[in-house]
Amino acid sequence: MKLLNKAIVVTLLLVVTGCSGDKSDGPIVIKFPHVTAPATPKGKAAERFRTMVAERLGGRVIIEVYPSSQLMNDDDSLDALAFGEIQMIAVSLSKFDRLTKKFQVFDLPFLFQDLNAVERFQASPEGLTLLSSMSDRGLLGLSYWHNGMKQFGGPVPMRSPDDAKGLKFRIMESDVLQEQILQIGGNPQKMAFGEVYQALQTGAVDAQENTWSNIYSSKFYEVQPYLTETNHGYLGYLVTVNPSFWGSLPEDIRLELETILAEVTTWANEQSALINGEGRDKILASGASEVVELGVEEIDLWRATMRPVWSKFERDIGSELIGAAQRSQPD
Repeated sequence: MKLLNKAIVVTLLLVVTGCSGDKSDGPIVIKFPHVTAPATPKGKAAERFRTMVAERLGGRVIIEVYPSSQLMNDDDSLDALAFGEIQMIAVSLSKFDRLTKKFQVFDLPFLFQDLNAVERFQASPEGLTLLSSMSDRGLLGLSYWHNGMKQFGGPVPMRSPDDAKGLKFRIMESDVLQEQILQIGGNPQKMAFGEVYQALQTGAVDAQENTWSNIYSSKFYEVQPYLTETNHGYLGYLVTVNPSFWGSLPEDIRLELETILAEVTTWANEQSALINGEGRDKILASGASEVVELGVEEIDLWRATMRPVWSKFERDIGSELIGAAQRSQPD
């Protein structure tokens, strides 16, 4: 059964049975699995959310955080959320393209100059509209969490797209990311995050793209001799709940959870650049991998080579959405 059908079934069951988070026999338990390490931006944000909820709603709500794919991977968590088996997720924005192509805007290469540009777009009317764009499919977005800008890692320095030709790149489940790698002559391999280290170690894949925080915390730098600093893409997450479950919570609890989440989001997004910078510094200090810095002309070549990806997905994403993202860039 497709995710859409699963979500519809669960939503109907919640409505028919009057399922509510207000349990008289104990506190409301919100299971919150994710795939990254506790020290990453998402890991720290999830833990801060858990702690703040315990402080303000102790005895009424318990947040159970499961990091590092301990409970399930991102793909499984989408289904589990729709089925009501878990109550909250924060998966990569790339994962939602199976439900709506509009989220593909976040994967377009070199669309966002930095995290400030991303944040301006996410706070725009167009970015906020995306939060509720999947409600009819059992997924309600509450907020955006940053990880950071992405870099390429591989067996050779990738100073130009030609250096990527023939390499097997691990990517997330994203048609845009697949086309991005094809555009530079690579061989894209869709793979769960928890499988990447071993795949790099054994040679099942040669290369990957990720943020400094993920590269450091998951030790990818130990099995990647070169990390090329491109800042070519954005990695972020959508904190998501099942709308029926969320609406069934007592109003005072729901409003307090939303207040806490807003505070955590502000804190987490301010911290993401710092955490990524620390990850980069620690990789450099380790000496295990060389960080390749590119000049302006080299970056321009990467940008020009990847730009056709925009045209390929413009119809699915919508030119107005891409235009709103472009307007978020600094003057």
